[in-house]
Parts: sequence; structure tokens; C-alpha cells
Amino acid sequence: MAFVLTEEQQMLRDSALAFAKEKLPVSQLRALRASGAAEGFDRNAWRDMADLGFAGVLIPETYGGSGFGYVGLGQVLEAQGRTLAATPLLSTALIGASALILGGSDQHKAEHLPKIAQGDRLTALAVDEGPHHDPAGTALTARRTGSGYELSGEKRYVIDGAAADLLIVSARTSGKPGDTHGVSLFLVPADAPGVSRTPLKTLDAHPAANIAFTSVSVSADAVLGTADEGLTLLEDILDRARIGLSAEMLGACDAAFEMTADYLKVRKQFGQLIGSFQALQHRAAIMFTELELTRSSVAAALGALDSGEGDIAELASLAKARAGETIHLVSNEAVQMHGGIGMTDVHDSGLYLKRARVLEALYGSESYHRDRYASLHGF
Repeated sequence: MAFVLTEEQQMLRDSALAFAKEKLPVSQLRALRASGAAEGFDRNAWRDMADLGFAGVLIPETYGGSGFGYVGLGQVLEAQGRTLAATPLLSTALIGASALILGGSDQHKAEHLPKIAQGDRLTALAVDEGPHHDPAGTALTARRTGSGYELSGEKRYVIDGAAADLLIVSARTSGKPGDTHGVSLFLVPADAPGVSRTPLKTLDAHPAANIAFTSVSVSADAVLGTADEGLTLLEDILDRARIGLSAEMLGACDAAFEMTADYLKVRKQFGQLIGSFQALQHRAAIMFTELELTRSSVAAALGALDSGEGDIAELASLAKARAGETIHLVSNEAVQMHGGIGMTDVHDSGLYLKRARVLEALYGSESYHRDRYASLHGF
């Protein structure tokens, strides 16, 4: 388990923290929100990230990446979580790269991975169709045609869906929604005829879109992995997304906690610092303890991805459930302990709370992953 970073991983972490602080501060998110841009992120910042190698951390050197592993990418995601940065790092450098590495053919990898590493290709995972995360509930159909498949249906709340060049789409090639057999994954160009994207105005000012597929034709070569047996691959991809998302949530928790702890040291009430009140000290101690438990869970999950040891599904659900509970607690306490100013939009604590609510639900809520964790243990 990667509880202690190597020298190279620490250097990557330091670089990511410095970049996020300088190029992706919370003020940039405010500016993006005010601009109303459909893409919802800064293309120039993404280009700088690619130049630093962040986009290719998972990609093997043969395809232009560094093959640095999930622990390394986790440090970058955690750094960006600290500043609530809106970038395609999760959807492209983690989810897209993981999907191609795990299930892509040699042709898929050669075509897409170098462009992802260079920052020239953005991807998005289109999986959910309703208000709750349910990979097996896929209803979007992929009807077999003479030369390939025809996709029809809709995906909701696809992160970075409006800007993506390549969509990774779960579709039902047989069976009915809820069946574990009959789900397939497809690589679909975002500009394919019949693809319609509707950008969403989101609570946390991070980009997402609803995507409709109207008789979208793809070739048989567009299948990622094996037709009808894509749910296992999809869950493997999602587990990596959940672990990476947990690392980002940890970064947001750390920043919100530090902001709150600093405020307790300077705000005076009744003639004394509020940090001297024992009740607030106890609440801060609880947050710190929960943060350390989350840190251990995330480190264990990231380390397992690199080492191949341990039950990845179990560790992913543990990390996501733990991170969800912690970010809920810390974001609430950040607003409450800041008092009246914490309730205003001008203060950053509210932005952390809004981002927390989205991250809690994305790719499975705390209750979803507690239930999944129990099921994996036979309960």
C-alpha cells in the first residue's frame, strides 16, 4: 500500500500542488462560472497540464505517456481537488486512458492514447441514464446492423460531455435493463451524426452534459472489450474513476478543513478566539480524524491499483463511501463555523459545499457503496 510516496511521486505531487495554486485557483472557477462557457474549463490550462505530463501519467511510454501509475495520478487529482479545479483530468487522463488500456484493441490504443497524452483528445464516460448511479440499468440500445451497430437512447450528466472528442458509451446489446449480461461499451466520436449534446448549468460550476443518441451508426470495431460482456469492464473502469474521484474529494476536504482551522485561529467572539471554545475544538478534532481515515482508504486503493494486490472493487467502494461521508461533514462544518459569511457566495466555503454535494453522488453515493461493499462480503 502506498502510504509513503517515493521521491518521484513526491516531486509530481509538489509540481501538481504548485500548478493548481498558481494556474487553477478557486478564483478561476469563479471566473469560469461567470463566463458561462459551455466547455466549462480553460483550454490553455489544460494544454499546460499536458505539457507537464499530467495527461499521460497512466499511459505507457510506448504511447507517449510516462506510465507513472495511479498513485502518481492520485496526487495530481488531490492537488486539483484542493482548488476545486475544473479540468478534464478525471474524465480523460484517468477514465479515458483506463478504459483504453483495460479494454482497447491495439488499434484503439495506437489511435487514441498518444493524443490523450498530448492533451489533444478529450474523452467522456457516458454511463448513467437516470437520477441515480446504476451501471446495470443501461437501457440505451445498440441494435446490430450488417456492418456494425446503431445506438439509440440518452445519457444524463456526462462529466465533460460537452467538450469531449470521444465518448465511451455503455449500451444494451441484449437483455433488459438490470441484467448483468448484455451490456457493451462503444467508442463513439462526439461529432458522429445523430449525437446531440446539451450542456448543463451545474450546481458546482463544473462541466457536464446530457447526450442523446439518435440512430448513431458505429462499426463493429467500435466495441471496447467483448460485446454483451461489457459490464465487468465497465465496473473496472468505474472503480478506477471512483478511486480517482476519492483522491480529488480528499484534496477538497483538506483545503476546506485548513480554511476552517485558520478561521478558528483569527475570529474573535465574546472577546476571545473562537478556536479556544472547547465545543469547536471537538468538532475540529472529529474532522481531522475522519480526514486521516479517508487518507488511508484512498492511499490503500491507489496503491492496490498499481500493485494489483487486493480486491479493487472492495477498496474502491470503501474509499468512495469514506470520502463521501467525510466531504459531507467537512463542507458542512466549513460553512457553519464561518458563521454568517459562510452563507454568502463571496466566501469560498459555499463553493466547497456545492462541489461536495456533486462529488458525493457521482459514480455512486455513500449508501450505494456501503451496500455494494456489504454485497461484496456476502451480506
